[in-house]
Amino acid sequence: MHRLTFITGALVGYVLGARAGRERYEQLRKGAQKIAQNPAVRNTAESAVQQGRSAASKAAGSVTAKFGDRLPEALAGKVRSLHNGNAPQDDWGTSNT
Repeated sequence: MHRLTFITGALVGYVLGARAGRERYEQLRKGAQKIAQNPAVRNTAESAVQQGRSAASKAAGSVTAKFGDRLPEALAGKVRSLHNGNAPQDDWGTSNT
């Protein structure tokens, strides 16, 4: 009898907890979407991406100047693409302007 009561209580607690958890998850997801769609946030993210690409390009120039031909070809190709401003596309939802 006690085992059945315990199992029933555990199941009811699980169902109620899962429902509350899903509702809270949906609240957090909607809040995050609202923040991500804010023009100020999007502009800041795009600015950060552009600054990061600029810094990567400068760093690629420094690496090339210091190590030149001593880099393995696979790495040298990536450094050249960064230095030429052809950084790989990101998937963060920012534009590449």
